[in-house]
Amino acid sequence: MPPSPFVIAQAQARELLAQVDVPQILRKLFRDLAAGQAVQPAQQLVEFPQGAGDFINYLGVLAEDGVYGVKTSPYIVRPQGGPLVTAWTLLMSMHTGQPLLLCDAGELTTARTAATTAVAVDALARPDATRLVIIGSGPVAQAHLHYARQLREWQTISLYSPSLAKRNPEALAQWMAIDPRLQIQASLEAALEDADVIMLCTSSAGPVIDPLRLRKPALITSISTNAVRAHEVPPHCLGQIQVYCDYRRTTPDAAGEMLIAREQHDWNPAAIVGDLPQLLSGQTPRPTYERHVFFRSIGLGLEDIALANAIYQRLN
Repeated sequence: MPPSPFVIAQAQARELLAQVDVPQILRKLFRDLAAGQAVQPAQQLVEFPQGAGDFINYLGVLAEDGVYGVKTSPYIVRPQGGPLVTAWTLLMSMHTGQPLLLCDAGELTTARTAATTAVAVDALARPDATRLVIIGSGPVAQAHLHYARQLREWQTISLYSPSLAKRNPEALAQWMAIDPRLQIQASLEAALEDADVIMLCTSSAGPVIDPLRLRKPALITSISTNAVRAHEVPPHCLGQIQVYCDYRRTTPDAAGEMLIAREQHDWNPAAIVGDLPQLLSGQTPRPTYERHVFFRSIGLGLEDIALANAIYQRLN
């Protein structure tokens, strides 16, 4: 009988992810995509009957590592208590066809979302950037600070979130433990003042900031949420800024602001300057800062699969 796959719960996934270099794993993934050693299909959305919810499958193949997999994430409508959202990642062997690992994808998703943004910031931000801003205060926002705090010689790191306006001592302590340079701002305007890099880490379904109102060109990164056509910047601004994304073959068909900009503002996805595979393989230029730079990430199944594979390798 073939060996049973490892089954990894959330706490163990968190422990194992702390033992691997997540940004470096993702850099290799994007270089593999550029070299044709990885495959990233589009997301697959399947709706449940009678409006009971849906699930999204995120697929991917890592040929050099000999694995493929799927992250599946259901959105289950419930009569009370709001919808239930979970996610699990299944890692499979390309050589034996056997399952290797089944992992609760909560920690994988948080880590790969934040680390992908960090990889983008490292590739796109000005070398002399000194002012980092984080908008949002959940676990994903904290992970963004964890992975981005050493990318530049930040002189200031500002955070704004309405939920931290009351300065909850326990929440503040968690943030300061990540980086004591952090400054909690009382308003969005104060946080954005002279920002070089702005990382949007919210669950908002609509615009959080308008890049065109910033006083100087900056890098804005966005992850958004799973609400229908969610977006953190106004769609109309895409035609006036330099746009990058995680993977240009899939992102324009899923990112809310890109879909709306295409339909309502005559924006063409061909205007995307480049994606992470192109940036990390030297196939596209780094941005000039005559205009704002916008990086949009939707999350790739390959990112989850690459981290699941790293966990599997640690277990072996």
